[in-house]
Amino acid sequence: MLHREDLEQIERLYLSPLFARYGEETAIVAHKLEQDGRTPEVAFQLIHDELMLDGNARQNLATFVTTLMDSQADQLFAETYDKNMIDKDEYPQTAAMEARCVSIIANLWNSPDGDTAIGTSTIGSSEAVMLAGLALKRRWQQKQKDAGKPFDKPNLVMGQNVQVVWEKFCRYWDVEPRYAPLAEGRLHLTADEAVKLVDENTIGVVAILGSTFDGSYEPVKDIAAALDAVQADKGWDIPVHVDGASGGFVAPFIDPDLEWDFRVSRVHSINASGHKYGLVYPGVGWVVWRTHECVPDDLVFHVNYLGGDMPTFTLNFSRPGSQVILQYYRFVRLGFEGYRQIQQACRDTAMYLSSAIAEMGPYELLSDGSELPVFFFRLKGDRTNYSVFDVSAKLRERGWQVPAYTLPDNLTDVAGLRIVVRNGFGRDLADLLLADLEHATEFFENLDGPMPHDPDHGTSFAH
Repeated sequence: MLHREDLEQIERLYLSPLFARYGEETAIVAHKLEQDGRTPEVAFQLIHDELMLDGNARQNLATFVTTLMDSQADQLFAETYDKNMIDKDEYPQTAAMEARCVSIIANLWNSPDGDTAIGTSTIGSSEAVMLAGLALKRRWQQKQKDAGKPFDKPNLVMGQNVQVVWEKFCRYWDVEPRYAPLAEGRLHLTADEAVKLVDENTIGVVAILGSTFDGSYEPVKDIAAALDAVQADKGWDIPVHVDGASGGFVAPFIDPDLEWDFRVSRVHSINASGHKYGLVYPGVGWVVWRTHECVPDDLVFHVNYLGGDMPTFTLNFSRPGSQVILQYYRFVRLGFEGYRQIQQACRDTAMYLSSAIAEMGPYELLSDGSELPVFFFRLKGDRTNYSVFDVSAKLRERGWQVPAYTLPDNLTDVAGLRIVVRNGFGRDLADLLLADLEHATEFFENLDGPMPHDPDHGTSFAH
């Protein structure tokens, strides 16, 4: 026979009213473990609600990272997030899919080794950059040793527009960074600027296929040709690494005649982010080398792990295999034509947007989305009552995340807004963004005086 107290307990359990359950009447202690936990449902609800304060990923026009995949990809992700990418003996099919992806990418980039090209998956382009840079450094050091020359002062040449990971590489691995300055009308590295900085201690020149500042392609073929002339004159054989973090999965599909990849003989290595225009959720990058000779043997480890020999050239060990599987899924699902259509649609939308923004009046384009589907624009010089930071903040009221930032040294007086168009941001969303930008612009244009200073408006953006 149930007692009254038992019945009351059963009734409480049956009702279990949301936001009145045990653990929901107090806030989470943020900085240390609480004595008692919460039920899964309560813990989920509290964290779910807190995450509502994040921005809507689909309205995030700051990030290059993929925010949309189809339901089949979501299912594969859920089925494979527990696979450890390093356990190749335990998960041989996952390892096989990784190898197939490397071959597919190598052939996409016109590798002379084709199906047998050397490359690897990585956490993202940041790890890929570290590996490619290490290979350049070690190869240069060995060449200097063989010639009986000093090998303690390597340098790397690149534009000021490079992503911060290149600064990290130089600092972590004791390489002198040599930055080519930007200038009005020149927002990326050019051949002329590159050759001014090279010498016999230069381990390589980094060319960016799709600058994060403005979406422009750096002239890989011209840079390589200028280095050919340097070699003929000085004898310095300086390789090129192409940072194709974004453009490596754009140019092959919609700029097929552009020679930037292994068709350019001086290009020794290329990296790209599968989680950007490779169309995969965050957590996967790729690096491929021209030939096996471009990767020094002492960087490759042969590990006896779980009963098998495993050659490895990575900076990490355990990581989920799900993103590699999703990359393979994308390749199988879309094929060349599917990728071509998606990247072309992104470029078309970017150019539609940039053209409409240019016609609004107050804005001046510094790029138009005709290379990467990314463009950068600023206010014309006669606008003094408001700034691009005010425009960015006003758009945020409608959920749009459009970053405003200043350019690096020599151009710190140039501040602008950047829009990244990704798969999933189509013409309808573009029109909604334009309507909100027009509304914001009308508000600022009708001000009687300058906007008050807002200390929350930053002057830079971590691109």
